[in-house]
Amino acid sequence: MPRLTLSGLTKAYGKLTVVDGVNLTLEEGEFVSLLGPSGCGKTTTLRMIAGFVDPTGGTISVDGNVLSAPGAVVPPERRGMSMIFQSYAIWPNMTVEENVAFGLKLRKLPREEIRRRTAEMLEVVKLNHLAHRYPAELSGGQQQRVALARAIVVKPAVLLLDEPLSNLDANLREEMRFEIRRLHDEFRITTVYVTHDQAEAMATSDRIAVMNGGRIEQVDAPHLLYTRPRTRFVAGFVGRTNLLEARAEGGMLRIDGLALAPTTQADGPALVSLRPQAMTILDAPPTGDGPALEAMIVERTYLGEAWDYVVTPTGSALRLRASAPPLAAYEVGKAVWVEIDPRQVAVVQ
Repeated sequence: MPRLTLSGLTKAYGKLTVVDGVNLTLEEGEFVSLLGPSGCGKTTTLRMIAGFVDPTGGTISVDGNVLSAPGAVVPPERRGMSMIFQSYAIWPNMTVEENVAFGLKLRKLPREEIRRRTAEMLEVVKLNHLAHRYPAELSGGQQQRVALARAIVVKPAVLLLDEPLSNLDANLREEMRFEIRRLHDEFRITTVYVTHDQAEAMATSDRIAVMNGGRIEQVDAPHLLYTRPRTRFVAGFVGRTNLLEARAEGGMLRIDGLALAPTTQADGPALVSLRPQAMTILDAPPTGDGPALEAMIVERTYLGEAWDYVVTPTGSALRLRASAPPLAAYEVGKAVWVEIDPRQVAVVQ
């Protein structure tokens, strides 16, 4: 039986529908991110799961028990869930140890068990040496670890995280992504994570649900979202891409007469997503039999880890964005060849 199930979940404020018929199932121990731009409904969905917002339609179930339905909502404190907020919400007048133990004390566990579980959790999050410090004496990353430890130590049925890394600087965010994933792998708590940051979602999640306009457009493993986006929005929101008007003819996708990749789509117009990483820039014609075209470099940007090029195929008005390694430096105006990997051509709706 699934651990968490959202069925037709809807939330409207008057005539404005902010979450529109969301269906999503999480298996026990699964980590799923709700990813999307501001205003897409992801935080409202999370707050309905937590019990802070009542749905206007649909249901939320945990282990087959309905926790939320219109007019019948189990309060947050009786859901067996933990939530980590953007602001961490740790108690400033309590030490690290007292903050982590707080939920266990509320559950009136024996004193020795509270002490043991708190000590074990502080060891897991590498804060045992800071047990007697107060939050004001901690860095942002350390405060985030306190919030994680406090949420996990009570062994919730579902862990909810609402943009938990948005207040950290870039380096700390990257470090904490892997810390969150490490803790998930250790405890296997069913987790719903809300973020607008694609890198966070990619690094932490088993699956990602991409939301747009209150609806889920696609739910998939991170690598499938990137390589096989199903909609124009997903292709454009998850990473960078070239969205190209193509045509399906005789089982092949073609652009300006160039055969890009095989397809099962019926003959007619098609929209394809071609990632910059799916193209290789070469000085000479490629030796393989894959699709390739002559082009000219018209723009370039050095990003440190890669070059970002814009190329224009000979005799075409197309502008294609292509990626190349740091040492593959080409001047603007240089004639090149561009080889395309047909396995990375995706048809989108």
